[in-house]
Amino acid sequence: MTVALPDVARRLIDNPTYAVLSTINPDGLPQSTVIWVKRDGDDVLFSTIRGRRKTRNLERDPRASICAYDPAQPYSYCTIEGTVALVDDAANLISELSYKYANEPWTSDGPDTVRVVCRLTPTHVIYR
Repeated sequence: MTVALPDVARRLIDNPTYAVLSTINPDGLPQSTVIWVKRDGDDVLFSTIRGRRKTRNLERDPRASICAYDPAQPYSYCTIEGTVALVDDAANLISELSYKYANEPWTSDGPDTVRVVCRLTPTHVIYR
């Protein structure tokens, strides 16, 4: 069941706050990565590259969580659990995220890079 994001989660995701994505490795252990995020309604979007471990994990098991906290108030945080859908991206989201977090265009992908948009739909949110 999809849940709405509380105000603290919306604020953290809407600001250039780094988040930690956790996916599930084939052996059942978590794999965590720092990511850039943006909100689309109550869904959380991030970008990655086909073939990366987090992408392979999400293709095999779409369950994931994202945790973000306010650096000025570390105990103000949210953990968003849900399922992730992957969609090929024509470099649009990564450019938007690069401006949000680095205030500059994204130029790091090579010509053979295949980017995907990951859309996490929340099923459970913990926040403080």
